[in-house]
Amino acid sequence: MGKQSTEMLKGTLEGIVLATLAVRPAYGYEITARLRDQGFSDIVEGTVYALLVRIEQRGLVDVEKVPSEKGPPRKVYSLNILGGEYLEEFWRNWSFLAARIEQLRHHIDNPQEEGK
Repeated sequence: MGKQSTEMLKGTLEGIVLATLAVRPAYGYEITARLRDQGFSDIVEGTVYALLVRIEQRGLVDVEKVPSEKGPPRKVYSLNILGGEYLEEFWRNWSFLAARIEQLRHHIDNPQEEGK
């Protein structure tokens, strides 16, 4: 991804992570791996962990410590009711913005249609 894509991703990563958790609970590295599998190859693990701390502090996820075979217990994050409501709002905002951006793009690509 280029710099512009990275900047756009920063503004939407919270919603993307919550959407990932809506599918099923996961721990930090697993979330990063899922995002990479979805084509977000430039996602840095540290960025995801910092975001998880913020959404945990805001009460959007529930956290359960699960024993790990390879060290300390893992924090498994799951979307809670407040997080689900936040995710619904994210999708509404995303749909609104995507529609407006597409409309703007259409007008730029077809200026002769302006005012019709």
